[in-house]
Amino acid sequence: MMAFIDDHKEAYGVEPICSVLPIAPSTYYNQKTRQADPSQLSKRSRRDAALRIEIERVWRENRQVYGARKVWRQLLREGFVVARCTVERLMRQMGLQGVVRGKKVRTTIADEIAARPADLVERNFTAAHPNQLWVADLT
Repeated sequence: MMAFIDDHKEAYGVEPICSVLPIAPSTYYNQKTRQADPSQLSKRSRRDAALRIEIERVWRENRQVYGARKVWRQLLREGFVVARCTVERLMRQMGLQGVVRGKKVRTTIADEIAARPADLVERNFTAAHPNQLWVADLT
């Protein structure tokens, strides 16, 4: 929304655009102030920005295989006081994830040429009255 307002504020003005959009003009101006002066950001936003740098550094130093738990442990060893859920949240926002080890489990291998049972109800499992339709799953 902020980009839309920025693109059209010369033609229409901020207040008329905000009256149509679900945003207050004060919200727009506060956001622009924060973008211009990072010291106006909330404590959490400033801490998140600093932690993002450290999280990405730890993730890259460890060949991009560490997940949130190992990154969190490494940050604790380095003296950062941070919660694991915070590391998880920031890694998710940054698109970072660890490597998943092992093979994907496949329990059933279907035989492509085997005969399948006939679909007698044509995938319609509704019945007009009791005991009209009986289905079973034989897996």
